[in-house]
Amino acid sequence: MSAGDLQQQRLELLECFSNRLVEIIQVEPVLDFIQFMNEADKEEIRARKTQKGNQAGARLLLTKITQTPSAEGWFGQFVTALREGGCSYAAQYIDPEAGHLMPPSLEARNDLEVQLVRLLSPTLISKMTPREVAIQCWNIDIFTMDDLENVFQETTKSGEKAGIRELLTRLVVKPPGWFSRFLDILRKTGHEDLADILAGNDFKTDTEDSSEESQDPSNVQNNTDNAKLDLMAALRDEQTSLDDRDLYNEPNAEEDVNGGSSLLSDMSAMDLSGNSDLDEEDGESGRRSPIPELQLRDYQQEVAAPALEGRNIIICLPTGSGKTRVAVYITRHHLDKLKMQGKTGKVIVLVNKVPLVDQHFRKEFNPFLKDKYSVSKISGDTQLKISFPQVVREYDIIICTAQILENQLVEATDGEANDLKISDFSLIIIDECHHTQKEGVYKSIMTRYIEQKLNNKKEIDVKPLPQILGLTASPGVGGAKKRQRAESHILQICANLDAYKIMTVKKYLTQLKDQVKDPVKKLEIAEGRTEDPFGCKIKDMMLKIHTFLGKGATSDFGTQSYEQWIVQKEKTGAKTEDRKLRVCAEHLRKYNDALMINDTIRMVDAYNYLTVFYRGEKRKKLTEEEEVPKSKLDDTDKFLITLFNEQQATLESLAGKPQYENGKLTKLRTSILQEFTKKRNSRGIIFTKTRQNAHALHEWMEEIEKFKDVGIKAHYLIGAGNSSLFKPMTQNEQKEVLNKFRDGEINLLIATTVAEEGLDIKECNFVIRYGLVTNEIAMVQARGRARSDDSTYALVAHEGSGVLERENVNVYRESMMYEAIQKVQEMPEEEYKEQIDEKQLQNIMEHKMKKMKNLGKRMKSDPSIVTFHCNTCSTPACTGQDIQVIESMHHVNVTDEFKDLYGVRENQALQEKCLDYQTNEEIYCRNCGQSWGTLMVHRAVSLPCLSIRNFTVSNNETNDGKSTYKKWREVPFKLPRFDYIKYVESH
Repeated sequence: MSAGDLQQQRLELLECFSNRLVEIIQVEPVLDFIQFMNEADKEEIRARKTQKGNQAGARLLLTKITQTPSAEGWFGQFVTALREGGCSYAAQYIDPEAGHLMPPSLEARNDLEVQLVRLLSPTLISKMTPREVAIQCWNIDIFTMDDLENVFQETTKSGEKAGIRELLTRLVVKPPGWFSRFLDILRKTGHEDLADILAGNDFKTDTEDSSEESQDPSNVQNNTDNAKLDLMAALRDEQTSLDDRDLYNEPNAEEDVNGGSSLLSDMSAMDLSGNSDLDEEDGESGRRSPIPELQLRDYQQEVAAPALEGRNIIICLPTGSGKTRVAVYITRHHLDKLKMQGKTGKVIVLVNKVPLVDQHFRKEFNPFLKDKYSVSKISGDTQLKISFPQVVREYDIIICTAQILENQLVEATDGEANDLKISDFSLIIIDECHHTQKEGVYKSIMTRYIEQKLNNKKEIDVKPLPQILGLTASPGVGGAKKRQRAESHILQICANLDAYKIMTVKKYLTQLKDQVKDPVKKLEIAEGRTEDPFGCKIKDMMLKIHTFLGKGATSDFGTQSYEQWIVQKEKTGAKTEDRKLRVCAEHLRKYNDALMINDTIRMVDAYNYLTVFYRGEKRKKLTEEEEVPKSKLDDTDKFLITLFNEQQATLESLAGKPQYENGKLTKLRTSILQEFTKKRNSRGIIFTKTRQNAHALHEWMEEIEKFKDVGIKAHYLIGAGNSSLFKPMTQNEQKEVLNKFRDGEINLLIATTVAEEGLDIKECNFVIRYGLVTNEIAMVQARGRARSDDSTYALVAHEGSGVLERENVNVYRESMMYEAIQKVQEMPEEEYKEQIDEKQLQNIMEHKMKKMKNLGKRMKSDPSIVTFHCNTCSTPACTGQDIQVIESMHHVNVTDEFKDLYGVRENQALQEKCLDYQTNEEIYCRNCGQSWGTLMVHRAVSLPCLSIRNFTVSNNETNDGKSTYKKWREVPFKLPRFDYIKYVESH
């Protein structure tokens, strides 16, 4: 074929598919990648697009290409521009390499899906949240970055409905396959009702309407539903047709393959720009998703009463009694009341765990309130960094982790218009509010509230204060042994939340007990090992390390008190540059961990724990640099590694002898089998102390065939924080496991305390606390996970371990807690108010003293005179002036000299990718192999991100020794923000 013939064939191809291409090409991004067209033509096309819309611009683009002689290679460049510009669907029509592999039946089905989305666009536009859905479309590569930015830009400029129109316009031109993925995104973002409507689950399949109704032309709702039903029937028929043929067969001769009679071109009446025959604001247009009725039971109405009058209260209700539903009811009443007064309300719901953000949004606030108010959720795992003040301005109700609000309040010091203040909200809901008692984010937020309250009394900078609503199942007693101390603890929480009252059920107590039934309590006490040669061998190895170190132990091996003692020695070694003490203490701590694992799980799990640790030590100390092995072992390292190597075979042999196995596991095995054999479809949670235990119990269960025979499908659920030996779960992984548990794909969770509070798992019928007893709050929370009828709460422990005694103490403290709450409730109003005011004033004074003390430290410490040392070998790493901060959390060294001091290796922790940075590799000290942090990528720039735990800090002027810190916010000096532009320009 000659070049001229090929050119003519390509032009005819464009002409043949012109109608289809006009519908699915996005002009702006495609023009950016076209080089063969002159700039004057491009500007003309852009102007046409701006004046008359995208399709007009796309038609002019095709006209320019087909009617103007083009440079050599124009066709391939145009195909590439389509692909790179996010229009791969358009490229499939004209790309000679792809041919016409897409079956017409698949194309027709895609057209039906497009028509369905456009037909239902009024409902989608009135219900969807554009930013969240767009982010998910971008995450799974349906959208390009250009698509995402345009949706955000349109939302910011013209509002949410305009943003949704932009989103849908870009969505329906994507290649076939987008529809099912879009349904998954809707469900994931809390729009299950919209997904059901699009999937046809919300429509009747039989013709139930009367003939008179169906023939009434004025019945817009009925005609619309009939159109939806017709489309759903066509989709089902098309699916059957697809199922009966190979998707990659050649098309039949009778089938239309030119795309000219597309359904897309016949849908001008359903244009997403808003020029629809069915106006989304019309109450009779389209079918709105059903809004569940929001009603409270009598006992819920009882505890909500003061809040409905606008008072600050704490609601104390058992787990499973519907505290969150009460909060939703109060929220709606609050916003309705302000609206009737001509005012605008703003509600923020604060939670202490990321999974609760999605749970509260998906199950409570969004379903019940979306018909009248806009609801948004945002947490630390949000992939796109969105301006939080902007979210607050645009939404009526915001659900977020408390730390996000705290970060914004901390940064609000410049007096900028975008700064957030407590007074910007009209109602603050604090979930699990008993945490306000502790020094943490909840208390920090409420301290600002109390400060403003006191300023208002003095008429200093008077600002409106929001209403406060606290929710808890158990405020606890704060370790009190006497009721008076317990009362003081309850009063302190009330003061911290500025509560008018702490509310419990009194009048409708019988109704509450019918709703929330206590589980049957069981105690499974196992006899201890008569012999423990594996544990004895580890203790013998620990004694040898103590002898080598020249220090005796002050506590028994394998206990919590020994762990506390050895951690202190590890810190002392780092501060005094005593590397021998520092390293030996680190290894002794791992042996102590192994003893506790041996006491809790299997010997082989303890052995594997030590093996993984020493494998990591060898990896750190014997690294390869430039193909030349370099040992970083000193005498201490050699002694410790040799000791383990010499005893490893003995440990492995002892770990494999079943006669010495843990008796608690036998009790646990019996308890689990009893639950799954006595009740069909059982679902339970095993609570254990550490991640190691959760992983090990899961592995143990996977190896027992009997568990599989009775249908047990187990999985672990652990926290999202980093761990050196055990990879944490990401927040998305936690959500996935919890969703599978709710759906029954998993019927047994092995969880750390991450599952104790807040998570709504109604189907659970038994809870087992495996050797884990902490305080009365945790006991109440864990027990409350067993919510179904005839549920069981069991405690499995060793005889003589003290666990049973601690459980009995918690039972006593729980009883004392309710007595203390009653006493506080019965206090005369004046006495109660006097105590609250006194405690609030005392708190503010303590806060100011701490603030002045911290300020004094920061004023004394200049970052330039502070040196960071490796906490293992004491090598000077950098000074404080070398470190800058990204997004108030990532502390990076910005100097070129620092690169000579660290090496890079594979990161043992989970690799996480976000929009503007990603953590992918670990950095370590070249001198000793100690981990220093991670290598992160921020806006295409690689930067070493330091972990403060891995360094000691010295002041070069005072010479008052070295300090260690667990968190960066503890360091007594302020570090500057990362200057991205300056850094890039200098490199």
